Formats: sequence, structure tokens, C-alpha cells
Amino acid sequence: MGIAADPAAVRARAEQAVLIEAGEFRMGTADRDQNPLDGEGPVRTVDVPAFRIDPTCVTNAEFAAFVEETGYVTEAEEFGWSFVFGALLGAQLRRASPKPPGTPWWRAVQGARWDRPEGPGSDVQQRAEHPVAHVSLRDAEAFAVWCSMRLPREAEWEKAARGGLDQRRYAWGDELTPGGEHRCNIWQGAFPVRNTLEDGYLATAPVRSFPPNGFGLYEVAGNVWEWCSDRWTTGTAPSMDGDVRVMRGGSYLCHDSYCNRYRVAARSATAAEDSSGNKGFRLAVDG
Repeated sequence: MGIAADPAAVRARAEQAVLIEAGEFRMGTADRDQNPLDGEGPVRTVDVPAFRIDPTCVTNAEFAAFVEETGYVTEAEEFGWSFVFGALLGAQLRRASPKPPGTPWWRAVQGARWDRPEGPGSDVQQRAEHPVAHVSLRDAEAFAVWCSMRLPREAEWEKAARGGLDQRRYAWGDELTPGGEHRCNIWQGAFPVRNTLEDGYLATAPVRSFPPNGFGLYEVAGNVWEWCSDRWTTGTAPSMDGDVRVMRGGSYLCHDSYCNRYRVAARSATAAEDSSGNKGFRLAVDG
């Protein structure tokens, strides 16, 4: 594939991963606008062993190298379709693709997959450095095995995403746009009908588009949701049926009118086979 990165370099990515030293941090939040049903709180002290974590999400170029070398077929390819944000589609395809109940901004698009993110006729040739999307938990785990790495545990993800800051609202502090500067790729305007594009992006942004946090991690807020290895639980409610996993970080579709989950303590859940166009991943390895 034309955009594929060097497979040997991609497999050796653990050598470039950021070391997060062993130690305690305060996980969770007491934010007034936390999502209580998501189990964000209470704030608790968690001791995390040393680990290393990717500075960025896995890119299309890196995933292309994996597919080219292994012949891997993603779950979206097996299913024959994936969810795409409707505003990214042409009028004809948007009308032809079903809406899921409750979230009419999505469309179930036949043929949508990681290298055809908006379905037939789309490609990632100009998006080599964007995070790969339309990847399920199984897809992310297969890539991780190829690299001799793994998905991060949720506590690892939050500790790394905080960048050394204690109980701050975002990975960079308490203001969403300090000094008027956008620090993440999320929705601006009236969701889902009008995006003012103040941060420069309607869909995914290239990795390293925004300043890193204090540990050198990029885009831990917005852009794409990131898979964690943990099964979903809130601590106060029973787990959902099936294999439901934790996601962290929010995506380019998050907006405070309905999904303020770009806050560093925010969390969400999805079925392990879900591979919609706003889900990606970064990898970790024991320290």
C-alpha cells in the first residue's frame, strides 16, 4: 500500500514509547459536570507500576504496514460496513445509509473500513499521519501482538494522559482554550448541525497537531476515542451485557452539549466489536 510505513520501524515502536515512572496518582474526578453514570468518581489514589506508552495514536501509515505484512482483515471488513459521521458523506450515500436509533448523526455505510473511512470512493492516501479509525478491540489487539505490545489499562491511560498534573480538568490545565488557543480536536458550534471548525478540523486531525501534555503525549483529548483493555464497570452498577470495554479521550465529535468526555477523567464504553469512524488506539508495554 502506498502510504505504508516501514514495517520494521513500526514493530519497534516500543523503543520510542514514553516511560511513565511507577508511583501513585489521583484518578477520577469530583467535577461538578462529571457523568455520574459513567463512574468517573470518586477521586481515589491509585498506584501504577512503571510502563511505557505510545506518544501518539497508531496512524493509518502504521496500520497499513501491519496489513501489508500480515494480510490482516479488520472486523469492519468482515461485517461489510461501519458507522460514519453523516456530515462526512455525499448527499446520495448519506440518504442511502441507515441511521441508528438515538444517534441520527451516524450512518451505517456499506464498505466503510479503516482504509475507506467514508465508504466506497474514499481512501487515506492524504491521511497517512491521521490516526487509524474503524478499528475494533480485536483489530487493535492484533496490531499490538504484532508489535509485542498491548493496549493500555485504564489507570495507565489516565495517569499518562494527565501528564503529571494533579486533578486538572484537561490534560493541559483547567481552561479548555487557554489564551484562546485550541488544544484538542473536538466539535465547535451546534452539534450535530453546525461545526465552526475553530480548531481547524471537521473529522480527524493528523497526530501531533496539538501541543503534547507534560509527559509528551499528543491528542489525549479529542480526535479519536482510544481503546483500553479493561472491561467496563462503573463500580456502582452492573456491567453491561457482552464484551464491553472502556474507551478514553473523546473524539472529534465531542461537544459539551451532549458529550463532554474530552475531560481527562471522563470515560465511556462500547462493545468490543465496535469499529466506527471515531475510534482508534495507542499501545503500551510494561516498563
